[in-house]
Amino acid sequence: MTALGPLMIDLAGPEITPADRRRLQHPSTGGVILFARHFEGHAQLAELIAEIRSLRRPHLLIAVDQEGGRVQRFRGDGFVPLPAMGRIGKLFEQDRQAGLEAARSLGWLMAVQLREVGVDLSFAPVLDLDRGISGVIGDRAFDERPEAVIALAIAWTGGMQEAGMAAVGKHYPGHGAVAADSHIAHPVDPRPLAIIEKTDLRPFRAMADRLIPGLMVSHVVYPEVDARPAGFSPVWVREILRGQWGYEGAVFSDDLTMAAASTVGEIEERVAQCLAAGVDMALVCNHPELVDRVQKSLDFAASAQREARLARMFGHGPVPSESRLAHSPRYAEARQWIERLGVDEPDLFPDRA
Repeated sequence: MTALGPLMIDLAGPEITPADRRRLQHPSTGGVILFARHFEGHAQLAELIAEIRSLRRPHLLIAVDQEGGRVQRFRGDGFVPLPAMGRIGKLFEQDRQAGLEAARSLGWLMAVQLREVGVDLSFAPVLDLDRGISGVIGDRAFDERPEAVIALAIAWTGGMQEAGMAAVGKHYPGHGAVAADSHIAHPVDPRPLAIIEKTDLRPFRAMADRLIPGLMVSHVVYPEVDARPAGFSPVWVREILRGQWGYEGAVFSDDLTMAAASTVGEIEERVAQCLAAGVDMALVCNHPELVDRVQKSLDFAASAQREARLARMFGHGPVPSESRLAHSPRYAEARQWIERLGVDEPDLFPDRA
């Protein structure tokens, strides 16, 4: 058996090329993130994932961003368009119980549809606060109020768990208070830690206390805490998250090819600093040439703790077939919530993390 490495990478297209295969079988690789370009249909996606899973034992973790709303990589042919989390938040504001039921139902539907084709985890839910400041977050977040985000996140992740999928909350320690988009800019949040702890950090702390299986760290800089972006910061990961909070789940980086990560250095330095800060799995997306560079240079040590944390991210339990799912009462209930809430436009950036 080969342990999972600390890199999560992607593929060039909807089929595995010889170069993809070489990268996937490299010992540094531990996971694959899929995007819209990898999806041509339900059967094709299931075959692609089965081929990826056949390459290693244990198989590589298979992940996707399938939040709903603007961020849903797989749509159509067996994948129901999902409402943005902000729509669930608005329902919660009007009717608390209905909001919680919708969150749990839609978290379950999202997860069970992915598990049916072999996906292990979705990078969801968003735990940021929608302060009306960050365009890249916006209605991807449940609400502006920490207590509402906590309640809805508990319900949503409960639905995911019932479908046998581990949740990954993002973007620790909070991206909602800065306007700049870390994909293309260098966001900075100048607030002191005491203020962040009372607001944006509350959902992350609450979910960490409930041992959400995974968290994704942002590339935002919080200079009052550390001059480095959070995903490269031992203060945010080792001292606060692991040390003060005692968090034992898996920690994922955001995509290390984003503009905000470039302040750390070249891709080799980004990966090295990210892992040194305490991140378990580093994402390198959309740039296979950068994966090649990292795999040639990366020197990583085996870690029983990291392997145990990542092992908990695999999908588990039985999954209904597509035909059985379509006839289940729970599926019908989730579709009713979708009809009530409505759905948003397709993702404008379908191939970025």
